Amino acid sequence: MYLQDERKIWLATGSERVYLEPSMATRHGLIAGATGTGKTVTLKVVAESFSDLGVPVFIADIKGDVSGMCLAGEETKHIRRSIDTMGIEHFDYAAYPVRFFDVYGKLGHSVRTTISDMGPELLARLLGLNETQSGVLRIVFKIADERGLLLLDLKDLRSMVQYVGDNAKEYKLQYGNISAQSVGAIQRALLTLEDEGGDVFFGEPALDIADWFDYDAQGRGMMNILECQQLFQHPLLYGTFLLWMLSELYELLPEAGDLDKPKIAFFFDEAHLLFKDAPKALLEKIEQVVRLIRSKGVSVWFISQNPGDIPESVLSQIGNRVQHALRAYTPNEQKALRYAARSFRVNPDFDTERVLQELGVGEALVSVLDPKGVPTVVQRAGILPPRSSMNAADEATIRAIIDTSPLKYKYQQSVDRHSAYEALSALREQAEREEQAAAQQAQWEKQQAQWAKEQSAWEKEQRRREKELAAAYGYAAAKPRRKTTQKQSTLEKTMSKAANSLGKELGKQLARGLFGTLKR
Repeated sequence: MYLQDERKIWLATGSERVYLEPSMATRHGLIAGATGTGKTVTLKVVAESFSDLGVPVFIADIKGDVSGMCLAGEETKHIRRSIDTMGIEHFDYAAYPVRFFDVYGKLGHSVRTTISDMGPELLARLLGLNETQSGVLRIVFKIADERGLLLLDLKDLRSMVQYVGDNAKEYKLQYGNISAQSVGAIQRALLTLEDEGGDVFFGEPALDIADWFDYDAQGRGMMNILECQQLFQHPLLYGTFLLWMLSELYELLPEAGDLDKPKIAFFFDEAHLLFKDAPKALLEKIEQVVRLIRSKGVSVWFISQNPGDIPESVLSQIGNRVQHALRAYTPNEQKALRYAARSFRVNPDFDTERVLQELGVGEALVSVLDPKGVPTVVQRAGILPPRSSMNAADEATIRAIIDTSPLKYKYQQSVDRHSAYEALSALREQAEREEQAAAQQAQWEKQQAQWAKEQSAWEKEQRRREKELAAAYGYAAAKPRRKTTQKQSTLEKTMSKAANSLGKELGKQLARGLFGTLKR
C-alpha cells in the first residue's frame, strides 16, 4: 500500500513525505518512545510494508496486540483523520499472512531448541553463572562435542554435568580445574530453570528458522509472530531466547552483500532486555552479530523506550530511527532526553529536544538513510496508519490459523531421541554390572582360596595320622589312597565347573551390556 513506484516505503508525513529506502533497511532500525506514544503502530506499518515488498518478518509480540495483523483493519475517526491529513489515496484495509509461534505451545506452534544449539555462552547467561562456573560449562560442552554426545534437553545437560564432575580428575590436566562447587552451582541453576518452566523449549523438533522464509499467493512475506506474553514474565529467558534466534539467522544465511531489499526483517520488542546484565564478552558478540548480519540481508529493528537502553556499540550500527515522545520529569529522564535528541542530524527549523516532549500520539521524529547511506535531517512527522487491525485477534481466530498451517504437525509432538542422557545412563549401568561382576569374581576367588587352604590342612592332617599309625604298628606309611585322590579330583572338577559357569554367565551379562550400548 505504501510502496511508491521507486519501491520506497512511505513511512511518515511531516512538512514532506518520509521514505524508507529498502536497500538501506539492512542498516537496521530503532523505534523508541515512552509507553503509549505509538511504537506498536510504527512497528506494524514498517512490518506491513516489508511484507508487501515480499520480505518475511519476525515479530516478538509481548502485549498480544500484534496478533491483529491477521485481520483487516476497521475505520475509526483517528485513522480517517490521518488518511485525510496525509493525503493518502486509495487507502484500503488488509489482513496479512500470519503464522503464530509460542514457546509454551498454547497460542502458536511450539518453539523448541536444543541445549547443543543454544551453546554455552547464551546458556551461561540464562543460568546466571559467574565467570568460573561459565568456564566449567564450556568444558562440559567441549567434552560432549568431542565424544559425539548430543545435548538436547535439560536431562541431557544434567547427566553430562554429573559425568564431568564424577570424572573431574581425569579431565583436569587436559581442560583445567573442575571444582565440585561449580558443578553443584550449575546443577542448582538447572533445577531453578526447570522449576520456572524453562525446560519446555529445550528439546526436539527444534525450530527450523528456514520455515520463516515463506510467502502467500500474492507474494507477500509471511508474518511470523512469536507470542511472548507468558515468556516475557521471565525477562532473562525472553532476551536470551530471541538472541539465540538472531544468532541462528546469522548461521543459516549465506553472505549476500548489498541487496535491493532485505531477505528478512527481525523486530525485537523491549530490546533493552537483550543487553541488561550481559557480560562484556557477550555484548561484544552481540555487537559483532548485529554488524555482520547486515551483509546476510537481515534487517534488525530494536523497539525500546529510550535509545539509551541500547549500548552505544550497537546503537552506532543503526541507521534508521523513529523516535516517539519522551517524558522528562526526573534528572535521569532529562539526561536520556538530551541523549536521544543529540543522536539525530540537526534540523535548523526546530529544537529537537523541545519537540521530543511535545510530540503527540502517532507523531515521531524520523531520520532514515538516503540511497547513498547518509542520514537525513530529522523530520517531525506523523506515522501512517496500519492497514491491518489495531486490536488483538481473538483466541478462536488464532487457533483456526494454527490448525490450517502446514507447520502444525511438524512441531506438534515433542521427540525424545537417543542423546547424552541415554548414552551416559547406559555407561553407568555397564559400570554397575562390571562392578557387580568384579565383586562376584573376588568372592569366588576368596572362596576358592579358603577351600585350597582347608584342603591343604586336611591333607597335612591325614599325612600326620598315617605317620603315627605306621610308627605304632611298625609298617611303612602308605601312599595317599586313590579313593581320596579321586574325591579330591571330583571336588576340584566340581569347583572348576562352577567357576567356568560363573565366568560364562558374567561374560553374557557384559556382552549384553556392551551390545545394548552399541544398539543405543
